[in-house]
Amino acid sequence: MIIVDSIARAYHVSVQLTQLRSFVTVCDTRHFTRAAEVLGITQPSLSQHIRGLERELGTELLHRARGNITLTDGGEALLPLARRILADTETARREVADAVRLNRGRVRLGATPSLCASLVPDVLRRFHDAYPNVELHIEESGSQNLVRTLAGGELDLALIITPQRGVVPALSATELLREELVVVSPPEQAAPVARRRIRVDDLRDRPMVMFRRGYDLREFTTAACRVAGFEPSFTVEGGEMDAVLGFVRAGLGLAVVPQMVAARSGLRVTRFDRPGLHRTIAVAHRKDVAPTRAATELRRILVAHLRSTGAGPAVTVSG
Repeated sequence: MIIVDSIARAYHVSVQLTQLRSFVTVCDTRHFTRAAEVLGITQPSLSQHIRGLERELGTELLHRARGNITLTDGGEALLPLARRILADTETARREVADAVRLNRGRVRLGATPSLCASLVPDVLRRFHDAYPNVELHIEESGSQNLVRTLAGGELDLALIITPQRGVVPALSATELLREELVVVSPPEQAAPVARRRIRVDDLRDRPMVMFRRGYDLREFTTAACRVAGFEPSFTVEGGEMDAVLGFVRAGLGLAVVPQMVAARSGLRVTRFDRPGLHRTIAVAHRKDVAPTRAATELRRILVAHLRSTGAGPAVTVSG
């Protein structure tokens, strides 16, 4: 028991992995010369490792007789512990290397529902193709909720709409693109206006499908209508993105949606008169915590995807 206690104390203080590896190799070969050859060191260096280990542990580990090496009681007690320590060290080394090479890991991304319906799927596909063993966790919510969740440490990155009221100073947000908002309507019905482009004032007294409260697009649409001097008229409100598009397709009203979403919807798309309506998308992370390797790589792939589609960082995406 005294020997085991000494081993534990010595391990926590100063036992060197090279000493343990030398000891285990000698035990496996039962020969100093062969052990030195396996380790690629000289026999005097090997003997020094063993003597140093014995000094630190305060006990002899090996009985040295000509042509015959046996373990003392202390050596018998140390051997299984040494094997476990070396095995755990190797496991830790492999796991760290895997994380660095992104053979494993996790990244937690937050995004607004409209971005989850447009930008995020393509980005996640590219990331998963490159790093299939990295877990992807997606949080879908409004920008204000995402800001709070990110600040609380529950996300690594968040795609948000800026500017945001009450953005936490601990967060850093980098603008990625400025996306055009458009009006969608059923393709089998007449266009909402005879002109090629629509004005915000043309939405006055028009039936509209509106997103639920807390949706960034609801705030954008309502604010634009109020600037034009009227309150929007809702026929249906409270939906998520897929539901809103379905309600528009059913002929229940018009909706203002991002151009990236509209392009995939199969609905009629009508752009606003210049300068139009736009929203700015940014990627945010905490300032006080360095992003993980996986999060950094996801951010790189996001930017690369935007550039490859002609929507590089800080440029305008239009129809």
